Amino acid sequence: MVSARAQGAMTAAPTRPEQVPGDASWLAHRYDPVGDKVHFVHTPRDAHRGATFLTDEFLANANAPFVMDRETARHAAAKAAPIHFIFHSAYCCSTLLARAFDIEGVSMGLKEPVILNDLSGWKHRGGSPAQIARVLDTSLNLLARPFDEGEAIIVKPSNLINAFGPAMLAMRPDAHALLLYAPLRVYLGSIAKKGMWGRLWVRELFVKLARDGLVDYGFSPEEVLRQTDLQIAAIGWLAQHRLFDRLARTYGPSRVRTLNSETLLARPAESVAALSQLFGLTLDEAAITSIVAGDSFTRHSKGGEDFSRDDRIAAQRDAAIVHAEEVDKVLQWAEAVAASADQSLDLPAPLLD
Repeated sequence: MVSARAQGAMTAAPTRPEQVPGDASWLAHRYDPVGDKVHFVHTPRDAHRGATFLTDEFLANANAPFVMDRETARHAAAKAAPIHFIFHSAYCCSTLLARAFDIEGVSMGLKEPVILNDLSGWKHRGGSPAQIARVLDTSLNLLARPFDEGEAIIVKPSNLINAFGPAMLAMRPDAHALLLYAPLRVYLGSIAKKGMWGRLWVRELFVKLARDGLVDYGFSPEEVLRQTDLQIAAIGWLAQHRLFDRLARTYGPSRVRTLNSETLLARPAESVAALSQLFGLTLDEAAITSIVAGDSFTRHSKGGEDFSRDDRIAAQRDAAIVHAEEVDKVLQWAEAVAASADQSLDLPAPLLD
């Protein structure tokens, strides 16, 4: 039996390689600074829909890339469509929103393209800011190739890319961004509920945020080592929140808005309508109703099973009961840390009043 990935690989070679940069079905998937190469992976629109994230695990053709010089790809790329961003701090329905904006003829949502992660890794390995800026510019152009004429592209990067947010907005002055987050209590409950893997993930995130210079809250390395997993999670949340506050104030509400996951789920139609305006999309009431009634809001973004707002509330309630003492104590501690840093837990420029 041939695996799905192997089957995809057998059909992935382009018939005319020179057309790859102009074809949105060839996803700009990876960047290799050795030789300045872009790896394209054949990913039709249906494959985007079926992929939880645009990572090797979910892309059938990931092991059969078409490799091209970046400069060649840059010059041959299709004209970029309008591009906008959903920056997020994790566990806040960002994948749901990216899926919701897969609307043929209107917009396409890209879920955590790895080429941006590659640039973050390159930065941490010592890539020069000037080199990274050039490749970031090319990468945004390649990600902004539309599947259909007139579509906008909505990129939801991994939250590991949040440190690039200021550069991405500066490079694309016509781009708008949503800054999406879960309230701290909800976020801490989500991490606790995921057990060991959630706790490992927040420590990995902390290390990467530290490399980006975002977690300076006055703790010595020894003090950090003494902190619990949920304290580390809270610091990571505060660091991203502080960055979001800076982005919102720098670019103003005409370009950047903020939204928390609980408001999104409580007021989905209003949220989608406001986002369509922020991103310059044309969605009438019928289209908005269809989106809210569709799979994005009624199925789990990761597993695909039926998953309503009530299911999410029940899962949060269960986590709150099991981990109540730890979450309550860490929440109080995090509020004190924020106060000592003169940081508000509320963000400016809310999407909804």
